[in-house]
Formats: sequence, structure tokens, C-alpha cells
Amino acid sequence: MPIYVQAGLWGLVGGSALLVGAAIAYFVTLPPRLVASVMAAGSGVLISAVAFDLMDEAYKKGGFDSTSLGFLAGAAVYTAANVYISRQGAHHRKRSGSSPDKSQQHASEGSGLAIAVGALLDGIPESVVIGVSLLGGAGVSTVTVAAVFLSNVPEGLSSAAGMRKAGRSAAYIFGIWGTIAVMSGVAALIGNIALAGANPEIIAATTAVAAGAILAMLADTMIPEAFETAHEYAGLITVIGFLGAFVLSKLGG
Repeated sequence: MPIYVQAGLWGLVGGSALLVGAAIAYFVTLPPRLVASVMAAGSGVLISAVAFDLMDEAYKKGGFDSTSLGFLAGAAVYTAANVYISRQGAHHRKRSGSSPDKSQQHASEGSGLAIAVGALLDGIPESVVIGVSLLGGAGVSTVTVAAVFLSNVPEGLSSAAGMRKAGRSAAYIFGIWGTIAVMSGVAALIGNIALAGANPEIIAATTAVAAGAILAMLADTMIPEAFETAHEYAGLITVIGFLGAFVLSKLGG
């Protein structure tokens, strides 16, 4: 199977968590603390992926200059776009369920499109990195795929719950998240093709851009939302997620 097809399939796997979350919200009611615990664990996994997979790999390929510029650019672009998307009604797109009335209020105010754009904003950099991780010939970064998957579950869950309360049909809800999941796969495929044979500094900067965007997203959304519900246990769960990803990255290396 061609590498770019593998990249697309792995990107689809990461994006499919949006559908998993949407299905859970549509058919099952989970305790908010359980969802928040998943978010905390996913945060730990993502922090490990940023530190040991993305930034380390970017530095090896491009050194401090490309890595630093890309890292700061990713965080800046994410923050600017996130401010805009949040003001359109998608501020709570990663709600763990701790404040359902608030997130549902945003969805019922017609923020479905904003939420979808917000999911793309989070997912595109992550998917591109999944595609880039296959360029070295060592296979996909399992830690990155797992981190993306875990971060996407609460996003699909909370947003779909709000859409359902707002009266949206199952076809509408699953259509949106299914489309975004497919686009995640396409982003991974395109990233793999576009950067194949590219200058190492370009690959380094691209990887660092995704790392900066992911870390900014963690600080802005996932960690605060996890702490709001899991409270004093959020730190421990995040550390467990980080340790698990760290061990997995070393065993895989």
C-alpha cells in the first residue's frame, strides 16, 4: 500500500474519534467526570507527543531556528483563529460535559458551523503531522495517533450533545462529523504527498507549527475543561497519560 494512502487512513483513524464521540452523545449518557478524565489523559498524551515526538523530531531535522519559528507561528495562528471561532459560538467545542447547559446554549444559537470549523482548526495540524510522521520510513507515530484520537472524543461528544438538544437530526450531526473525519484523512494524505522530499527545514517548521498549535489548544481548552470537572484528580490523570505515551514512544523507538 502506498505511503500516502497509509497516511490518509491513519489520519482518518484520528478523525474518526469525532464520530465515536458523537455516537456516544447521541446514544449514551456518560458521567461528566468520566469524560473529563478522558480529556485529562488525552492532554497528558498530547503533551508527551509534542515534547518527545514533534519538537524533538523538528529539532533534529531543522535545528533551533526553523523549530522555534514554526512553534511560535503555530501557537499564534491557532490563538488568532481560536479567538475568532470562539466569538462565533464554538468556545465550548471541547466541553467535557461539566456545563451542559452552557454548551447546549451555544449549539442552539446556531453555532453548528462554527463548531465544525473549530474542529477543523484543531484537527488539520494534527492530521498533517500524522502524514509527515510516515516520511521517515519508520511507520506512523502511534503516540501521535493515540493523542489525536483521545483529544477528538470529547469534542464530538459535547458538540453532538448540544446539537441534539437544539433539534438537529442524526443525519445532520453524523454528516458534519463524518465529513470532518474524512477531511482529517485527506489532510494527512496531502501532508504526506506535499512534504515528501521537501527540505528538512520545511518539514521541521511544519512539524513545529503543529506542535505549537496543539500545545496552545491544550492550554486554552482541554486542560481547563478537564480540571473544571475532574478537579483535584485531573493532574494525576494527566501525568498518567503523559507517562503512558512516554513509555510507548520509547518502546516504539
